[in-house]
Amino acid sequence: MDMLTIGAFAKACRLSPKALRLYDELDLLRPARVDPDTGYRYYAAAQLERARLVAWLRRVGMPLAGIRHVCSLDPGAAAVEIRAYWARVEAETAARRDLAAFLVDHLTEESRRDTTVNSTLELRYCAHSDRGRVRPVNQDTAYAGARLLAVADGFGPAGAPASSAAVEALRFLDTRETPAGGVLNLLEDAVRGAARAVRDAADGTEEAGTTLTALLWTGSRLALVHIGDSRAYLLRDGGLFRITHDHTVVQSMLDEGRLTPEEAASHPQRMLLLKALTGTESTTSAPGLRLHDAHLGDRYLLCSDGLPTVVGDDTIRRLLTTAPAPDEAVHTLVTAANEAGGPDNIACVVADVVEKAA
Repeated sequence: MDMLTIGAFAKACRLSPKALRLYDELDLLRPARVDPDTGYRYYAAAQLERARLVAWLRRVGMPLAGIRHVCSLDPGAAAVEIRAYWARVEAETAARRDLAAFLVDHLTEESRRDTTVNSTLELRYCAHSDRGRVRPVNQDTAYAGARLLAVADGFGPAGAPASSAAVEALRFLDTRETPAGGVLNLLEDAVRGAARAVRDAADGTEEAGTTLTALLWTGSRLALVHIGDSRAYLLRDGGLFRITHDHTVVQSMLDEGRLTPEEAASHPQRMLLLKALTGTESTTSAPGLRLHDAHLGDRYLLCSDGLPTVVGDDTIRRLLTTAPAPDEAVHTLVTAANEAGGPDNIACVVADVVEKAA
């Protein structure tokens, strides 16, 4: 067997002797032989491939526990695991990027400048909730006002009162001045109140609860809060952009590369939520919070999953683009969902960013 000293092996695999000694202690990369008298480590040439894999995985930042797991797999399964790890890294990086952007804006008083420049903008809006063609009751709630837009999709035996309670708990924001600098904190506090209201409405039942997606207008920006699988879209310059991320088991599997979009569409757990407001605190997780700059001509859509599960994004974009006003857009979207079978309740809010009337 060809043997290499620890120095020669370190040079060949681009791991330092210090790292090799650590990986020996952690049982990640044992030497082929240890001299019983000197304790000097020797490695077989056949170990180079594993050592190089460890070095590469360390360079992409994978923790040692993850590297140990990857090294125990066959090449195909290892590739899947690495893909899933990197998808998680990218998702975490995107979240930190959004937070950093907000902090830069806040600390440079960007919000004050925007409020001055865009003080002539306002929202034109419409909201509607429909039972659909299959469900016996409507558990969705939709609300639109001068400052607040909200959609909630209730589930379980107390789904209807849960969704109504969540939206009702935010309605005080519609009549309150919302300074741009502190709007995310204000919205986060309001969601805590909504969580308490849902627990009261659901009477402590974890099987009952609601999603919640809302936008709060500051006069220059829209602050987004999101928990669950209802969605928010932005139509800008003819392009449709989803600005929420579903908090579902299937979406997490998509993010990690464990499912393809085609597999996700028919997955038996595609409706299973990772986050929601429920009758207990156990599944009430921190909501997503973001700020979005408003441009004249923007059109926002908030909807429960009863719309996108049966109406594709291309059709949603076309209907939003062709409807001249928010009320017509809401009507055509609800009609499209019902014509596709209407298997679920449908809640829609459409709001346009327009110039204030003289």
